[in-house]
Parts: sequence; C-alpha cells; structure tokens
Amino acid sequence: MSPQYKNYLSRRLFFQHTGFGLGGAALASVFDRESQAASADPLQKRGLHHQPKAEHIIYIHMVGAPSHLDLFDYKPELQKRSGQLCPDEFFAGKQLAFIREQPNLMGTPKDDKYAFKHCGQSGHQISNLMPHLQGVADELCFIKSLHTEQFNHAPAQLFSLTGFERFGRPSIGSWVSYGIGSHNRNLPDFVVLNSGQILGAGNSAWGSGFLPTVHQGIEFRSKGDPVLFLSNPDGMSDRERKSVVDSVNKLNSLQLDSIGDPEIATRISQYEMAYRMQSSVPELMDTSRESAATHERYGSEPGAASFANNCLLARRMVEKGVRFVQLFDQGWDHHNGVFNALPRKTQQVDQPIAALIKDLKERGLLDKTLVVWGAEFGRTPMAQGSSGTGEKLSSAGRDHHKEAYTVWMAGGGVKGGHSYGSSDELGYSAADKPVHIHDFNATIMHLLGIDHERLTFRYQGRQFRLTDVHGHVVQDVIT
Repeated sequence: MSPQYKNYLSRRLFFQHTGFGLGGAALASVFDRESQAASADPLQKRGLHHQPKAEHIIYIHMVGAPSHLDLFDYKPELQKRSGQLCPDEFFAGKQLAFIREQPNLMGTPKDDKYAFKHCGQSGHQISNLMPHLQGVADELCFIKSLHTEQFNHAPAQLFSLTGFERFGRPSIGSWVSYGIGSHNRNLPDFVVLNSGQILGAGNSAWGSGFLPTVHQGIEFRSKGDPVLFLSNPDGMSDRERKSVVDSVNKLNSLQLDSIGDPEIATRISQYEMAYRMQSSVPELMDTSRESAATHERYGSEPGAASFANNCLLARRMVEKGVRFVQLFDQGWDHHNGVFNALPRKTQQVDQPIAALIKDLKERGLLDKTLVVWGAEFGRTPMAQGSSGTGEKLSSAGRDHHKEAYTVWMAGGGVKGGHSYGSSDELGYSAADKPVHIHDFNATIMHLLGIDHERLTFRYQGRQFRLTDVHGHVVQDVIT
C-alpha cells in the first residue's frame, strides 16, 4: 500500500483483508451476525405478511395535543360537575406536567359554538368547532380509550411514533418503508410535511434510527424549493449533474464491494433518487394545476405554506404512489386560554381534513388509503390555572393527559361510523376496551399488510420492532 494511504486503513478493513487467526474469524462472525438483516441488500423490502386493507397512509399528527374532550369525547357528567374540586384519585400521586395544586373539573363552555352534535347515520358526537368534519362523520372510526406512558411532549411524541420514549429508534413511517417500500421509484417511500414549527422530538419523529437511512422520512416544503439542495447549483446543467452523480456512485460502488457497509448502498440509492426527484418533485408540488374548485374545497392557495396546502399535497402524493405521508401541525398545546385557541386552530384544519377525506373517496382512493388523526397524548378534564368557572373560564387551560384520549382513522380497511372503547364519565381514565399506543401502532401496521411481530431488525445483539415486545391488533375496528 502506498505510504500516503496507510493511515486511512480502518480496523474493520484491516481484519477483513488480513483475516488471519482466531481474532479475525471471531470479528468477522460478529459483523456477520450484527448485520445479517441488512448486509446482503439493505434496500430489499421485507414484503407483506398478509393481504393489506390499505396501500397508503396519511398520518396527521396534531403537535401539542388537542383537547379531545372539547372536540370528540362529550362528557355530560363533566359538564354537570364543572367547577367542582376534582376527585382525590385524579390528583393524589398522579403524574401531571404542570398542575401542582388540586384543581377543579372543567367542562366545555355552554355555548352553541362549542356544543356537540350527533352526526350522520352513525350518530358520532362531534363539536360544532369542526362543522366540516361533522359532514364526513360516517367515514370516521374513533378510538376513545387510547392511553400512553409519557406526559411530556418530546418523549410522548417519540413514544407514539417510534414505540420508545428516547431518541434512536426508527419511526413508524421508516418501519413501513423498510417493510413494504413505495409504488413510485421516482419519489421517496416516506414524505413529511410540516406546518408551523418543528415538534419537540425534532426530525427523530420521522427518523430511521438504526435502520438504513434510506428509510428516513424526507421533509418536503410547500413553499420555495420542495427539498433543500435538490436543485442544480447555478451554472450546472442536468447533464453535468448526472455525470457527477454517476461518478460518485462508481466510487461508492467500489467502496461497497470492498467494505460491505450497508450505509454505502443507502448513499448510492439516495444519490440516484435525488437525481430522479429533480424532475418528479417539482411537478408533484405544483398545485397550480389543480382546479379553482379544488382549492376552494381545501381552502388552499398555490405556492402557499399552510396545513390546507399540505392536505392537498398529501392526496397528490398517494395518487403518485408514495406509501407513507406524515403531516405535522403545530400549535395545539393549550395550557391557558384553551377556549379562545381551539376555534382558531380548528378553523385551520377542519375544512382541509374533511376535503381530503371527500377527495380521496371521490377518486376511489379512500378504500386503499388509511387516514390517521392523532397526537402524542390528550388533555386533562381538570382546569389548569383557573377555577374553570365563571369569568375565569376564558383564561383556563388543560394540562397534558396520558390516561385516556381520542384518535380517529378513516378509509383503508377501518369501520366507518364506528366508535371503539370509552373513557370514564369524567374523561379521566380508559374505562372500556383500553387501547395502548403499541396496540394502535400494531393495528396500523396490520392494515398495511404487516405483522408487527414479524417485521424486525437485528441491532446490538437482538431483534427490534416498532412495538418492542408489546402490542395487540384491535380487530374490532377493522372491516
């Protein structure tokens, strides 16, 4: 070896190329065991385990956690007892994020704007704050007994989306990408659209963790360049860019043949995907081609950055074969002034979500697209920072709540017009058919044709999966 290169020889490469003695054999054995799931072909999809109900998923995460009690889980007894001191068992020894003194119960304001309405043939009770969603009630399948283990935002976001409360695990979108991939080789398997600030968990909420990084979510922007650094630099033609990509990948291929590191295969794939995306992504993100009626329905505007635009883009993406589209919308953490903030936030999301469901159905896509609406946890039935009665109601908020909250799904093999489980009469605990977040994730995976117990990846000496060693599919919500 030439002297100028001798310092670049890694320990792994040294043992691979010398291969002498028991140490080399032992090391090679360790490497083989640790990377056996990925080394042969880290980009290979694991395949379906059973017939899927859904081919795509649009996962809408309300960052900060909406007050489900004021939107979807009407509690007459909570209304009746609003202003009373909360029961001791709701406070003593409980983990609450900010409440430190025993609070009062707080119902929804007795005002038509906040009133609940029985909707559709299903009779789902949905707040008047979401009139457009009321119109698609029979498409919605509610789970009203979901519970989690974390009560602070970042750990709870990680727990709900990666199955673990600390950084380092693959997100649900990455697991789906690893398992079944995409229908369109010119677009990523997993796309992320943000409105507002990035959530507390950061990009780990769509990260690939220990999976090959080709499976991480790719953040698209609805305004400006859709993907950072995707465009050619000034003065560089498409032909020159392709020449650079080909040259880099030739070098990467030589390195891959020599070392066998699966991340090099990922880099090759990402360079090729980025080049193909230069033509496919701008066309995909150009919503000016949509009709004026479509934009009016969604409340979207071509070229704008908004949640409404992201809902329209999500429909366009599943049409093009993107497997997993994740929408994050910031601004739902209402520790005070909850009844002032909720009307503003629901007005931003109600119309586009309902439009998305209707649009998918009219285009024949809803049956094969699972739409999920959820958050990292719920909100307390007790008031934070206020007695919850009289003039102080306008300033009252709700604290973080992990014991029971509401999510819903639509399309993609779930029972429309169905409600599963319930919280107690005051909305504090899961009273009937409790569903853990691992159960919820197992159910989502099942609908996509994936057995959550069989989709695993070997890392640090053991097999890992999204649901760890937990999770049961909630069969009663599936058609």
